[in-house]
Amino acid sequence: MSDAPEDSQVARILVERNLVSKDELREAVKRKRKLADAGKDRPVGEILVDMGFLTRTQLQRAVGDSEDSGGRPAQQIPGYQLQKKIGAGAMAVVYKAKQLSLDRTVAIKVLPKRLSKNKEFVERFYREGKAAAALNHNNIVQAIDVGESGGYHYFVMEYVEGDTVYDEIVQNRVYPEDEAIRIIRQVAAALQHAHERGIIHRDVKPKNIMLTKDHVAKLADMGLARAASDVEAAMAEAGRAYGTPYYISPEQIRGEVNIDHRADIYSLGATAYHMVTGRVPFEGPTPSAVMHKHLKEPLTPPDHINTQLTAGFAATIEKMMAKNREERYQNCREIIEDLDLLAAGQPPKYAEQSLGQDVFAKLESGEAQAIDREPATSRKRGAPVALTITLGLIAAISILVNIILAAMLVR
Repeated sequence: MSDAPEDSQVARILVERNLVSKDELREAVKRKRKLADAGKDRPVGEILVDMGFLTRTQLQRAVGDSEDSGGRPAQQIPGYQLQKKIGAGAMAVVYKAKQLSLDRTVAIKVLPKRLSKNKEFVERFYREGKAAAALNHNNIVQAIDVGESGGYHYFVMEYVEGDTVYDEIVQNRVYPEDEAIRIIRQVAAALQHAHERGIIHRDVKPKNIMLTKDHVAKLADMGLARAASDVEAAMAEAGRAYGTPYYISPEQIRGEVNIDHRADIYSLGATAYHMVTGRVPFEGPTPSAVMHKHLKEPLTPPDHINTQLTAGFAATIEKMMAKNREERYQNCREIIEDLDLLAAGQPPKYAEQSLGQDVFAKLESGEAQAIDREPATSRKRGAPVALTITLGLIAAISILVNIILAAMLVR
């Protein structure tokens, strides 16, 4: 699509990783040709950055990976036989391979040689392996081995045959509520297992949820995972936003030091939102614009977009995505409990409590009109009727108490 061979290689990597869309690439190529006609030829990657479709860091990684793509590092890893390349991310290339000693298929993540010279990347790579090795759960991709050979750092893990949730979303699939509940519950169980062992994932998103052929969800990619107790790492990362813009929590955006498991809960909610609406919670022309909306812009309730959703599931997603983490679910056990209730056709426990407290708080502050502020939740649940009856009873009791007090004063 672009003219120079190096441009074509970089462009292919950018599209494969969904860093830019084909339409965005076409726009950049058109501008490149106009510049070339004016005698101002520029690489297409630079133009994508100029147009705000790509960050400078993303471009640098893609250029570096295009330089590394000619090698076959997995062939140099003793005990494993390379079969084919199955994926590539910002930090590594993933291969399907055979573990010769056990005659089984595995996946091998390899850090490119150019990043092997960067101490921070190497440490993060091994941190991922250690974090995954500390976990043993059916809904988490299993770690098998980690090491270095021939200058290549590698991480061997369970091979999951199937797609990711993201693969299905980009095929214009909107998940039915019952299926979304089942998948999100499995991921919540995986996160609960990790959180109980002091590990925060920090990058929960559709691309990191693998689906087996039986549609069992497996949480993958612990590349940004960190021990909650790792104060040194937290201080080193202070002020920097680690995560994926479309799913990142507000506290991660602010670069707070005390990031905890509730950041994963926000990202899980954003993932659920994308699954059942077919769109990300917030969109913008640049990553910074998207992150600003996570911080400041109210969330459009998911059942305003997909009217087939029940009010209970919509409220559950909204609670997961509360901007103030004190207002979110406080752990994944609460999420699982609410999802189990929803799957059984019952209203959620914690999301319902949150809604009720919000309504009464507004009534106490004199905002009576706020009762019907969220039609997608209140009206479906019949809350106005119940609320009217409750308030009527309170008023009646108040009147009765006043009558009794007045009678006592007269005496």
